[in-house]
Amino acid sequence: MTSIFLIRHGQAGTRDDYDRLSPLGRRQSSRLAEFFLREGIVFDRILAGGLRRQQETAAIVREALSAAGAGPPPIEVDPRWSEFDLDEVYAGIAPQIAAHDAEFRAQYEEMLERIRAGDGAIHRQWTPADTAVVRAWVEGRYGFEGETWAAFVGRVQAALRDAAASGARCTAVFTSATPAAISVASTFSSSDPMPILRMAGAALNTNFTILDVRGGVAALACFNAVPHLGEPAVRTLR
Repeated sequence: MTSIFLIRHGQAGTRDDYDRLSPLGRRQSSRLAEFFLREGIVFDRILAGGLRRQQETAAIVREALSAAGAGPPPIEVDPRWSEFDLDEVYAGIAPQIAAHDAEFRAQYEEMLERIRAGDGAIHRQWTPADTAVVRAWVEGRYGFEGETWAAFVGRVQAALRDAAASGARCTAVFTSATPAAISVASTFSSSDPMPILRMAGAALNTNFTILDVRGGVAALACFNAVPHLGEPAVRTLR
């Protein structure tokens, strides 16, 4: 049997510098490493997506495992485990929605104003404007030159197939909320975007989801687990 741990990165930065770990995100990552050591969980393969926040989380965990003598393998970077590019989606789709939807335009402008005003809370919230843009992208309602939802799902599913077929006994994949949700949905032979987005929206920072692979078929063993984050103050969604 092969086990694949799908690990969401630690809490990231602010909206204007998102692709890095916050100080709390680094703490969350250290807590995760401590949990793996306590539980005697040993990885013989470590993968990370192409994003900085994913690789920083992987590096913190790997360094802690190495310092404790756990002998972790080197980190392999596979960009197929990267999250979709929300900034690219916004740039391509938000102006098109705003051109004909006054309610969205007001929500979008309010969000931008809160960022400009230094409202710290906006960086940890998923706003109505965010939801509208992502749904429009997922549904393919507007012309868009970047990665489509179908292409995104396809690359993650291909990465999962390769991880499952690698022969590694226990693989850690440091990724993001939506690729992990796509992987879970794949175990139910589903690519319905709405359940995927709901699962992604529930994903806590540095949670791990475990897929067990038998005979080439992945099955869900555990979802969105954070036993290393005991107190509510260190459990974050964004």
